[in-house]
Formats: sequence, structure tokens, C-alpha cells
Amino acid sequence: MKRTTIIAVTALVLLVPVLFLACGGQEESAAAPSADFTANAWTDGQDLSGTTVQVFGAFVDEDARRFRRSMQPFIDETGINVVYEGSGDFESLITVRVEGGSPPDMAAFPQPGLLGDFVAGGQVIDMNEWFEMSYLQDQYVQSWLDMATMDGIMAGFWHRANVKSLVWYPKPAWEERGYPIPETWDELIALSDRIVADGGVPWAIGMESAGATGWVGTDWIEDIMLRTAPVEAYDRWVTGDLPFDSPEVRRAFEVMGEIWFNEDYVVGGIDAIVGVPFGDAPNALFADPPAAWMHRQASFIPAFFPAGVEVGVDVDFFYLPPIDTSVAPNPVLGAGDIYGVFNDRPEVRALARYMTQGISTKAWVEAGGFVSPHRDAELSWYPTDTDRRFAEIIANADPFRFDASDLMPGPVGAGSFWSEITNYVNNYPSVSLQQTLRNIDNSWPGR
Repeated sequence: MKRTTIIAVTALVLLVPVLFLACGGQEESAAAPSADFTANAWTDGQDLSGTTVQVFGAFVDEDARRFRRSMQPFIDETGINVVYEGSGDFESLITVRVEGGSPPDMAAFPQPGLLGDFVAGGQVIDMNEWFEMSYLQDQYVQSWLDMATMDGIMAGFWHRANVKSLVWYPKPAWEERGYPIPETWDELIALSDRIVADGGVPWAIGMESAGATGWVGTDWIEDIMLRTAPVEAYDRWVTGDLPFDSPEVRRAFEVMGEIWFNEDYVVGGIDAIVGVPFGDAPNALFADPPAAWMHRQASFIPAFFPAGVEVGVDVDFFYLPPIDTSVAPNPVLGAGDIYGVFNDRPEVRALARYMTQGISTKAWVEAGGFVSPHRDAELSWYPTDTDRRFAEIIANADPFRFDASDLMPGPVGAGSFWSEITNYVNNYPSVSLQQTLRNIDNSWPGR
């Protein structure tokens, strides 16, 4: 994979790292020298205190703080510093760093397809060399291991899962109006029309996300694809066997457009969609009266709600309804973070062992809005019925599929799919859907 010098320099300029060190921002030993750093389950009896593991990822702000808290038990018991750096331009910067010969020890990929690019380049350590398959099968159900297997190697390990097929709404105002929870797509559209007739705006949509702008749109397309086309078509689309310029994908874009391009449906109208940061978009739900009544977004979005907002009290969610139950009775779109490892040192192996165990997610699970993919994560850790509902939605999915753009090759999933859907929305209707789909197809590696 090649990148121009201009891209590399621009990406480096845009980096605004978020660093979390073991002790108050000072790079020093995580605990007192007198501590016993060998009595833990991760270092094989070695004293690795004072060493450092560098982790790079796309999550910032509150998610970064929650990650740091989830690492604290490991830091305390091993004395190993865990330094996390987050950037909204992760997708560009990880390429710059790996290809420049300065990779982090491990990186959290929200797009497994992008990790796959480094697997193809022989730059990722095979986790099968570090862990027995029996151990991995104790930690994860087989589907997660299957998704981590790329080009014959175990390309990484999973640490976070989320549910994407959710619609959030302002609970008190919603109940005061007597709005029903829609159970079918037709009911969802009828509700949207009712909100308009009542003088409101049904939807809050924002897709700005720095260098990752566009993923909000691709999520909508993927959720709709699972509801309008057979799951086999979805799987063929992920692998490139079903082109974007196909009836199935075109239909998904058209269904999305029935909401996105209806000026009565979206707060701020079409022009606001690309410019509104995805984390700010749900704020419209919390105005008095609500500036918008529904927001489709994943289970992680509560981390971006205003301070004091309580899920289940001030805001709630419902499952995004199916469209054609004959092709998918209860489809669920989800995603997660897979960690690829680039450097082999004892402290890196120790952190990888810790992160393949449920205990490494406990603090994040307890903070809410997080679903652990680990088999040994305990239901009692989930702080609310809301969080348990997330897990239940995944458990009851028929079918469950991973975010397609995250599985596609990096130049498509984290490249043209994002940029082309952004251009399509930003310039609608002057940019044609046909040209948008063909442009994405033409970017597929090998075509």
C-alpha cells in the first residue's frame, strides 16, 4: 500500500494525541518498587515492571479515559506502563507509522479490513504463535475468532463490541406525546410523518468525524442492506463479489435517501448532515422541546451525551425495525475493535493475554455503553438493564453481521466508501448515485 508524502505529512500535522500514562501523566513505574510484580496471571512469573507498551487507536475523549481505567488492574499488578494514544485520523496515521517503520506495539482497529492490509504485508504478528487455540476458544465464541482470521493467521484479538442497529429518542417528551415504538419499517416512516405533522423534525443526523468522516453513512447503508437483501448478498458484498453498482446496494442507498434527503425529516436539512460532528448530533434530542426526535446510532453513543443525561430516564432506545422479514426477520449490525500486534516483547505478550480476558473489559463494561466480546465477561458487570439489553439484542440477532465497511479492504471500507458517500450526500442531487457506486467499485484492489 502506498501513500504520498503529502498525505503522510498532512496526517502527522493533524495528529492530536491523547495520552494516558500509568501515573498522572508521568512516564514512571506504575507502582512502588517494593510491590510484587510476579504474582499475576499475565507475565508468566516475570518482573516486567518499568517497561512500557504503546497502544494506538481511533477512540478519544471519554472512550480513551474508559480504556485507561480498564487497563488499571494490569498496570497495578504488573508495574507495566500502558500508554494509549488516540487520534481521529487513526486510519491515515497507522499507515504512516507502520510503513515508516515506527509502528505502535499494538493498535485498536475499528476496521478489520484495514488491519487486513497489514496482514497481507506481513507486518502483523500471528496470535496463534502466542496463544493455543484452546485458550482462544475459551475466551471467545468461534464467530469472533473466524472474523479475526485473515490470510491464514489470527490477525488480532477482540476487545470491544457494540450494537449499531439502535434508534435513540428523548424518553419523557416522547411519552408525553404518546409516540409508539415502531416495530416495522412502515411504522417507523409513519411515525416520522406524524412527527412532521406535529410540527417537529423526526431525525438528527451528523456524519463529520475528522479523517473518518463518512462512517455514519456507511453504517446506515449496511443496516438497510441487512433488511432489504438476503444475508448471502451482504456477505458477497463484503468480499467484493457483489459490486456496489448492483440492485441490492442501490436499493439500500435509495431507502436511506428517503429519510436523509427529505428536508422535513432531518434537523438542519441535508446541508447540515456532513458538517455536524457525529458526537454532537444527538444533542438535538435534549433540547426543550426536542429539536429532533430520533437518532440512529450505536450503543457507544451515550458516551457523547451531555453530562447528567441518564439512559432509561432522559433518553432511551429501540431496535431499528426490519424492512423485509422474509429476507431477515431480526437483523442486527454490530462492530468492535480488533487489536493488531506489531512488536514482540514480553510486556506486549503480557498485555495481549490480559486483553484477551474478560477482566480487561470490566471497568469499561461497568461504565456503560460497552459490550464485551469475551466469554468470561460476567453479566453482573453490566450496570443497567440498558446495557444488558445491548447484549440481548446481539444474542437474539437473526442474522448478526459485522459492519461491512470495517471488513472491506482498507482502500474501500475506510477509503472510497467513506469519501464517496460523503461526497454524494454533500452534493446531492448534483452527484449521481450511479457514479458514486461505480467510483467505489473502481477503487476495489485488483480491479
